[in-house]
Amino acid sequence: MSFIQSEGNRKLKIISQIFGLSLLIILFVAAGSISCKKKTEEGEALEEVTVIKKGMNEFEDVVKVGVGKYFFIPGAQGIDMVVPGQIESGDSSSLEGKRIRVRGEFSHEKPSILVVETIDVEEAEGEWRNIYIKTEDVVLDDYLDSRDREKFKPLKKLDYTKKDVWEGIGKGKVYGKLEKTTVTQGEEEKDVYNIIVWDEKGEIAGQIIVDNITDYSLYYLKKLRLFDKFWLYINVKETVDWKIRKRTRDLFHADVVFAGLY
Repeated sequence: MSFIQSEGNRKLKIISQIFGLSLLIILFVAAGSISCKKKTEEGEALEEVTVIKKGMNEFEDVVKVGVGKYFFIPGAQGIDMVVPGQIESGDSSSLEGKRIRVRGEFSHEKPSILVVETIDVEEAEGEWRNIYIKTEDVVLDDYLDSRDREKFKPLKKLDYTKKDVWEGIGKGKVYGKLEKTTVTQGEEEKDVYNIIVWDEKGEIAGQIIVDNITDYSLYYLKKLRLFDKFWLYINVKETVDWKIRKRTRDLFHADVVFAGLY
């Protein structure tokens, strides 16, 4: 009886080893398949991203964001399209959701923008209509490149009692939330902006009154619409009077020139 049990245990052990080895082979093959698939998908993704070069470049894609003279298409990642002059249909916001074919010039002096030369919009499959041809030089009056952003120093520990934190700074950046309200002035409606800032305890420290905000800032805020707090780059202006500052927590006036996540 002991011999029979021993023989049975030996066979069971062999069967278990074979099953385990078979399972290991299956997992190895599956892992190889997943790895190959991943490499293929990554390879395809890399092929979809167009490499931008100095001089003329051409892209074809759907416009995701457009404000003023700036617009963005996913096929040109990291590059902002800038339109000198007027598009037939209005400003760049009129292009949102449309498939376009854009041709423009890239230079290393402005490595994050492409100056648009022509725009064609797809009206039907395979049918294109030209809606823009460059006829004037580009004016980058509100564009702020990465080197210029380094001049804006973070304003920390903002508080209505500590005007020395912001006075005399000139250029600064604050981390906060941009709030917009629409007010009626006469027969016209106007958007009014304020920046809400928090202290280290997570409580509202006050708000900054925004006098002006550039199209370039609004463009980036629209690109970053999934977020509600940003680093807002500002030109610091006059301080709110102490009596009003104490009552309202309005700190100072500023112009917003850029918005980003860092």
